[in-house]
Order: sequence, then structure tokens, then C-alpha cells
Amino acid sequence: MEKLLQYALTGVSAGSLYALVALGLVLIYRSTRVLNFAHGDIATIATFVAFSVLSHKYPFPVALAASLLVGAAIGVAFYFGILVPAQRQGANVLGMVILTLGLALIIQGVTVFLWGAEPVSLPFPISDTTTYKVGVVVVSQLSLATMAAGLVGSALLYVLVQKTRLGLAMRATSENVMAAQTLGIPTRMVLSVSWAVASALGVVAGIFLAPALLLDPFFMLDPFLKGFAAAVLGGLNSLPGAVVGALILGVAESLTGAYMTIQFKNTLAFAVIIVVLLIRPEGLLGKEFKERV
Repeated sequence: MEKLLQYALTGVSAGSLYALVALGLVLIYRSTRVLNFAHGDIATIATFVAFSVLSHKYPFPVALAASLLVGAAIGVAFYFGILVPAQRQGANVLGMVILTLGLALIIQGVTVFLWGAEPVSLPFPISDTTTYKVGVVVVSQLSLATMAAGLVGSALLYVLVQKTRLGLAMRATSENVMAAQTLGIPTRMVLSVSWAVASALGVVAGIFLAPALLLDPFFMLDPFLKGFAAAVLGGLNSLPGAVVGALILGVAESLTGAYMTIQFKNTLAFAVIIVVLLIRPEGLLGKEFKERV
């Protein structure tokens, strides 16, 4: 029983970061029906910015703020500089998804050019080796910080979306852009905020994942895929579903690696995508999207 609780706690820690990635994907999908395949790469380059700031002996809050600003700025610049002109030219959803793939490749090239392809270690103020005993389980300082980051990020997004006028505008825009424009809502500004917030959530996940992994230009590929699987599991149009799906996936991965085989652990996310799409395409908490024409 103690081992089961220990593995479950490890899964919750991983799922907390998957949740931040999934929330960013769902936030963009709800607003624009576009799957942002550059989500992980935006987090990667912003994490490298944090690496540079920390390497120059600046405090962690400064590095975190700089990385969040860079990630949000890239998201907003991509929306206004690429997606909006593409929409004006009549680009369909598939075309915009391809544009996010192009952005991902560009960011990968820029990251390799600026920082190289060799893995580096992120100087991080929170230890992965300092542990605490909570009841019958042992938890590291980094795991506690990871779960706190996931909780705080999810809570702040909930407050933004559900308790503010901007959040009300975001919900209205995601439901019907034309109706929101008719009501006087500045939909372009609202959508740009969605891109900024989504990118920032991914950056937080990258910052707290990097200490447990070696930092390289592709280190967010696996977390992005896990976040995507979590979003599909919970429902691509459901923010609570993204959190639920991420926690389920994180715990399932941990238990699979512990009691079955470590090799299957990394394929579980793809198995989840296949099974959910076959049985319940809208996800556990998602609703079927019906577009009126």
C-alpha cells in the first residue's frame, strides 16, 4: 500500500505539469479551434531564456518573469503576425494548424542556433534531492514545487476565466466569435490574451520540468505529447477536463512503469489517444462541438 501511494504521488506530480500543458492547448482550441503544435517549442525557447538569465546569476523570480514574458510575446506575435493575416486570406483550420507546425520548426532552429544542441543543466533553486516524509510517502522538494505550480497555475486560470470580465469575454468569444463582435467585444484582443496565457502556462511547465531533465532544444516534445493526450482524454473543449485527464494520465503512467513495464510507460499516452477517440471522441468532460453554418 505504501508503494502504491508513493507511485500515485509521483504520478500526481507529473500530472500537474501535464495539466499546465493541456490547459494551454485547450485554451487555444476553445478559442480558435486550432491545435497549437508549437506549444512545446514556445515553452522550450522561453526555458532557455530562463537558463541564460539564471546563468548570469540573476535571481529565479527575474528568470521566471523573463521567460513568461518571452513565451507570451511569442504567442501574441504569432497570433497577430501570422494567424490574423492568414484568416483574412481565408485560411481554414487545417492551414492554421500547419502554420503552428511551421512556427515549431522555426523555434527549434532558433533555439539550436542560439544555445546549441548539446544538453545543459538548468540552474534551479529548488532541490530534487532534498526530501520530506509526509505520512508513509516520501516527496522531494522539487515534486512539492511542481504540484504547487500546477495548482497555482490552474487556480489562476480558473479565476481569470470564471471570475473576471476578461474571462467572460474569453468565454463569449470561444462560443461564438461573430456574436461576440456584434456585442462589441474586441475579439482580436481577447484571442491574443488567450494565446499569451496559454503560452505562459506551457512556459511554467517547462521551467519546472527542466530540472528533472536535461535541457535541450527538444526536451518539451514528450511533455507536449503527454499534455496533448491529457487534453484529448479530458476533452479538447473542457478546461476542467484537461486537469482531470492530466492527473489520470500522470498516475496511470507512474503505476504502469512500476507494476508493468517501463517501456510501455512512454507509449501509454498514445494508447490513451487511440482508445478515447474510438470510444468517446469528445473526451471525459468534453462536449461535442457543433458548428452552425
